[in-house]
Amino acid sequence: MSEQNSPNSGQTPKDNQQKKSGRRGRHYLGGGAKKSTAEWDLSQFEVEAVEGKTRFHDLDLPLTLMHGIADLGFKYCSPIQAQSLPYTLRAHDVVGKAQTGTGKTAAFLVTIITELLNNPIGDEHYAGETRALIIAPTRELVMQIADDARALCKYTGLKVHTLVGGMDYDKQKRHLQESLCDILVATPGRLLDFAGSRDVYLDRTEILVLDEADRMLDMGFIPQVRRIVRLTPHRENRQTLFFSATFTPEVMSLADQWTVDPSHVEIEPESVATDTVTQKVFITSADEKFSLLYNIINQDDVDSVIVFANRRDQCRRLQEKLRKKGFAVGLLSGDVPQGKRVRTLEDFKSGKLKVLVATDVAGRGIHIDGISHVVNYTLPEESEDYVHRIGRTGRAGKSGTSISFACEDDAFLLEPIQELLGKKLTCELPDESLLHN
Repeated sequence: MSEQNSPNSGQTPKDNQQKKSGRRGRHYLGGGAKKSTAEWDLSQFEVEAVEGKTRFHDLDLPLTLMHGIADLGFKYCSPIQAQSLPYTLRAHDVVGKAQTGTGKTAAFLVTIITELLNNPIGDEHYAGETRALIIAPTRELVMQIADDARALCKYTGLKVHTLVGGMDYDKQKRHLQESLCDILVATPGRLLDFAGSRDVYLDRTEILVLDEADRMLDMGFIPQVRRIVRLTPHRENRQTLFFSATFTPEVMSLADQWTVDPSHVEIEPESVATDTVTQKVFITSADEKFSLLYNIINQDDVDSVIVFANRRDQCRRLQEKLRKKGFAVGLLSGDVPQGKRVRTLEDFKSGKLKVLVATDVAGRGIHIDGISHVVNYTLPEESEDYVHRIGRTGRAGKSGTSISFACEDDAFLLEPIQELLGKKLTCELPDESLLHN
């Protein structure tokens, strides 16, 4: 059965509101968001008009949202925001090509918050009934999006919920039953668990966001996402925002199935790899890698470092060996329970941990300013992951350093990385002092 021929796919939002019998057993919560009554106006957030730049002031956004934007210090739209918001704020579907770090999260959150505030639901709302749904491939990315949403919603009264695997089901369920579900951010598997047990209802979803669609395709989540889309209203009765870092034929086929006459927005990064990152490649042997890593981390200019490896078992061994050497080190991989992953990220952000060892899946959602170094202990098998890895440093205008180890096992992966970057990487032998334990 296609998404558009699902049992409830022909229902309009109005039909859903009128179909009381289909909502028996749902826990009634009452009316929608109550806006902040704190006195604040745009005169407290003056932003100079600059030719060629779009101000958030220029978009006629709700005042309570603008208050949150002011607190965050957002003055001018990034390219993805400037190009997509004129369409999305008029309820158009959008298919956007944008890398992580381009501001796409704020683009779709501003759209969602504006729509929900401008179209309040009235007095009747039930627990788990989701107004806006954001699906993302990893737990870390879900948590990051939710944090951004809460910051923007600070003065709006809108409620943000997250559903991710690896965290207590009953606790997440309790949160859903205690307050309205204006914005739900979720990973596919855990969302299906909640929908299957009737703790979440998607039949009144007004806005659907699919973030990092290419990553969900790579991770095998698309069958789950298809099932989720079938639980939402017909594509003509919802707004769909579809974002991907790449536009493969498979990705575009999904976009065609799930959107209606979308506006296409493509943002190419100014450079594939940020200019604020110094990239080094050390030619070494597999046996020398750990000694090299140990000595690099011990250098005075290394404040905080993420060490990437391709496999979970590699990451576990590295963490244990570094811990035995006396480093404060955390582990971020798919087999670490979610609660522990959240604590690990917080400890890394606060400086309690100097070193974080991570796989690509776990590392994709890390957005922490101030990381001084990234080490590729093993070169990534996918060239795009190299760009994502080194983009964890050199953020917010600061400089950073990326150090990659190339040995007899993975040096062949350098060529496709260089093709993607459009330049040769300088390879060098490490100084002898870096190879002694």
